[in-house]
Order: sequence, then C-alpha cells, then structure tokens
Amino acid sequence: MAFQDRIIFIVGNSRSGTTMMLRIFNKHPELMVLNELHFFEQLWSPQDKGKPISKEEAVTLASKLLLTQRVGYMTHDQDYLQYTDEATKLVDALDEKKIVAEAIFNHFTKREVMLNHKTIVCEKTPQNVFYLKEIFELYPNAKIINMVRDPRAILLSQKNKWNRRNLGGNYMTAKEALRLRINYHPITLSKLWNAAINAAQLFSNDKRILTVRFEDLLEQPEHTIQTICHHIDVIFNKNMLNITQESSSIEKDSKEIGFKKERASNWKKGGLNTTERWICQQQCGHNLAIYNYPIENLQPNFAYLLYYYISFPIKLGMAFLMNLNRMKNIVETLKRRLM
Repeated sequence: MAFQDRIIFIVGNSRSGTTMMLRIFNKHPELMVLNELHFFEQLWSPQDKGKPISKEEAVTLASKLLLTQRVGYMTHDQDYLQYTDEATKLVDALDEKKIVAEAIFNHFTKREVMLNHKTIVCEKTPQNVFYLKEIFELYPNAKIINMVRDPRAILLSQKNKWNRRNLGGNYMTAKEALRLRINYHPITLSKLWNAAINAAQLFSNDKRILTVRFEDLLEQPEHTIQTICHHIDVIFNKNMLNITQESSSIEKDSKEIGFKKERASNWKKGGLNTTERWICQQQCGHNLAIYNYPIENLQPNFAYLLYYYISFPIKLGMAFLMNLNRMKNIVETLKRRLM
C-alpha cells in the first residue's frame, strides 16, 4: 500500500532545529503543521505494516493521534478516551475492507489538513530519521527536511532540556523533566547523534531529502528557507522569517522576531566541560568532518573521564527503563538507535 499525497517530514537528531523548522513552516499559508506524533516508533513498528487491526484497535490508535495533536506529544499518560467519538467517526470514514494502522495515520493527516483549510501536511518527529525506508515505502512522493546541528550544541541543549518547564515549556511535567535529566549522558547522546547522521546518510543520494545545517539556517535564514521551499515545491513567503524565540533549553521564550546567530555557538560559552566535549569529538569525529564542524584541540580530565565511562551503563539502563513506554517494539528501537 502506498499513499501518494504530498506530505513533508521534518527529521533529525532531537534538539537539532526541527521545532524551529516547524515554526517556520507554520508561517506558510499552504502548510499544515502537526505536533510530534511519534507514530513510527511509539504507535507503529515495521512489523505492523499491512497487518489488519480490529475497529477497536483502530479507534484507540486514532484517539491517541488526536490526543497528541490536540494537546501535545508529552501527554501519553492522559486519557485518550476523551477523543473516542471523534476517532470513531474518523475510522468509519475509511473506505477499506481491512483496516491497517498506516491507513489510520494517513487518513488522520489528510483530515487535519482539510479541517485547517491547508493543502500540504508537515509532520515533525525527529526520530523519524530512523524510519526513512518505511516512510518512502508508504509515501513515495514524500519530501524530507533532515536537520543537522553540531553535536556539542545538542549536548548542551539536551543537558538543559529538563529546565524547559521554567523557560516557557509549561506543558512539561515533573516526570518528564526527570526523564530528561536521566537521559543525559555525553556518550549516549554522542552515539545517538552518530546514529541519526548515519541513518540519513543511507539516503544521501535521494533527491527527496534535503539536509539543512541548523547553523546555516541561523546565518542565512532567507537564502536557506528559499532553498527549502524550492525542495518542497512551495512559493517562498516572507512571513516564514517572522518566527518568535521559543523552545530554547537555555533562554526563556520570547516574542522577539527573527533568527539569533549567536545560538549556533552557545556551546562554546560554557555549560559543557572539556571532557564532555572531548568525548563528543571522539565519538563523532568522522561525521563532524563530513559536515565541516571544527575539531577542538582538547585534553580530558581523567577523573571526569573515568566517571563518565563508569556511569555510562548505569545511566543507559536507567534511561531504558524511563523510556519503555515510548517504544512499541523495544528490540527494533534499540537496534535502530544504538546499532
């Protein structure tokens, strides 16, 4: 089964500028932006492709998609049953003898576009970079915006992401903040950055994918956005430059309009110790060179280095337990993320 409708996926490592790109798209009159749905990892796995599901299962899936879209992706613990009636109507509208999960996702996205009087749907879940093969099988005409950012900047952002609830991210619960603090470890996040980069590199010759460096977006926003518009076949709109300052892990949300070039180099101003940066460079050196990110001449602190290597399996195990409910197929997820 292949879905031919126009759809854009914004992917990349978490904290690589995918949310900024979504806000840019939200300023275009044709583009309908969705919340992070996490369909391809939390609600569906490749083994589910083409597998019929019952109407009850279809309604549950549609209800969870509706909850995520209406409230946000950090709401999985909330009661999705409140959307049962709307989900039932969505499922009943499917003209298919056998219902499959990917058809529910497709119909849901088309429905959201129509409800909002737009023409093209944009879905932003960074982790979808690990599911590009499945996305292209389902959506041969999909366009991908792959965001790349210096991994040291990502480490700094991830290290402070738990504090988003104090910087304007009122949606973040105390439990989510705890999960984010446990998730942080320089070795883990460096490996995940490499995995995301390598996953996209498998499709580097595919014209449906455009890789955008976060730093280039901040340095030359109008030129970069014009290139993106050409890739997704829409006319550039000047309003796409008028985004507010939100979603930072370091600064409070602001209504200030525009792009702050200095955000690209915040990691150089403190927040990461020398050993964290050294570990990141050791893990990511090859891909740093591919994307022209400079390598610092550093020497690690031995005590810190010992601590990070001893704590790595402990923190990895704790993070695994804290993220169990975010993986529909645990083995599949770990294979794609860490191998």
